[in-house]
Amino acid sequence: MRTPEYREKILTILKMAEASEGKAFSSPETWMETLPDYLTSVTGGNTTCIKVRSSSGDSVLIDMGTGVRVLGDELIQGEFGKGTGELSIFFTHTHWDHIQGIPFFKPFYIPGNRFTLYSPNKDLEDRLYYQQEPRFFPVSFERFAGQCSFHHLKIDEAIEIGGMKIEWLPLKHPGGSVAYKFTENGKSFVFATDAEYTGEDLPLVAQQKPFFFGADLLLLDSQYTLDDSFQKFDWGHTSYTMAVNCASNWEVKTLALTHHEPAYSDEILAIILDDAKTHAENLGTKDLSIILAREGMKFELV
Repeated sequence: MRTPEYREKILTILKMAEASEGKAFSSPETWMETLPDYLTSVTGGNTTCIKVRSSSGDSVLIDMGTGVRVLGDELIQGEFGKGTGELSIFFTHTHWDHIQGIPFFKPFYIPGNRFTLYSPNKDLEDRLYYQQEPRFFPVSFERFAGQCSFHHLKIDEAIEIGGMKIEWLPLKHPGGSVAYKFTENGKSFVFATDAEYTGEDLPLVAQQKPFFFGADLLLLDSQYTLDDSFQKFDWGHTSYTMAVNCASNWEVKTLALTHHEPAYSDEILAIILDDAKTHAENLGTKDLSIILAREGMKFELV
């Protein structure tokens, strides 16, 4: 968030406070609860990094965008700060916004920590090493004190970690990308960022239904408004309208709109959320909950 947008939020809140003068509220916190979400919270600006934890306590990461720096600061407060941490990391793809946090992930620099990096890309190791050549960053990948091993995911290969079954599916995106599905105790979470679905992809939506069907939580690329998606056709991202169509077709329980367009303000994203809910109602979809994914959000599937 830039300073002008931040100042605009403050100004709007002050105007609303002035307008509410004379109304009885038990506390400032109570009054804040009456304000729109976009004024009292921020969507966040870090790029993709998702942590998934099984019921047994085993953790898995998806992607290492700039958000992984923040996560790394948290992890080193525990076993990763002692050099006894172990972590599995799954990559959807290697576009820069999904790997640019790697140089700033502190657990990589601590001897004794062990990491397994998963990807359908056979050359994942080469790609990550290339990002940290001296031309781009002063610390090369091989100089990390932690131990990194690489696992090439085969077609239809499923991995089990901490009781979670992890499956993957190729997505339509320039250069390729994949979705990951985590299943445990009858509950499923699917992460499908960087995917383009348009009206021309209805056969693909139907073909992929078995993978997404009935997910308890789906984080799905919803980057654009419908108008913007027409202007940016073939850029590899989906409109929130089509994301709702997909979630409805796949009978998903909760859809979290994600991979937000950086040019959209928090207020615009709030409008998009409202419009997405209206679109779902117009489709006649009754059992689909729609939320806006925000940085730092936590979900528990029980």
